[in-house]
Amino acid sequence: PPEVQALHFHDSAEDPRVVSVGTFSKLIGPGVKVGWLQADARLLKRMAAVGYVESGGNPVTFSSMALLHFMTSGQLDKHIAHVSSELSQRCQWLCRNLRELGLEVYEPRGGYFLWVKGQLCIGKEGRDFTIRQESCSDYTRLSFSWLSWEEMQRGVDLLRTALRK
Repeated sequence: PPEVQALHFHDSAEDPRVVSVGTFSKLIGPGVKVGWLQADARLLKRMAAVGYVESGGNPVTFSSMALLHFMTSGQLDKHIAHVSSELSQRCQWLCRNLRELGLEVYEPRGGYFLWVKGQLCIGKEGRDFTIRQESCSDYTRLSFSWLSWEEMQRGVDLLRTALRK
């Protein structure tokens, strides 16, 4: 979101130490291994002295150029709109179905995962995804982005059966 700034914007101007790392893998897809760094110019200058950068030997030149074309052609904006719509529908569907099973669901405003209160027989325990493990130990993280609609329906059906027992 526009109101969210990378951490390096909050860094000390006198003694910068923060480097923000971004990636297109979350924006476009997990196979896109192109990213960027944001930091004070003094920190970036030191990073530019890395051998392959200095020699122009960017290890992802082809991917970078394909990505540049994807962005300048307007396809990136279309892709983001499509994926955002699809993920939103999936998230809402899964939240609604889990609530119908009587589960307490935290519905996110974006992303790829939702949180369900309680340790379920599926998903990953919340403590695996936080520094303060005690704060999420009674939650399960479920993905709504990876599985097909049919697989999500099967998962809800299996969970319904398990909860009845």
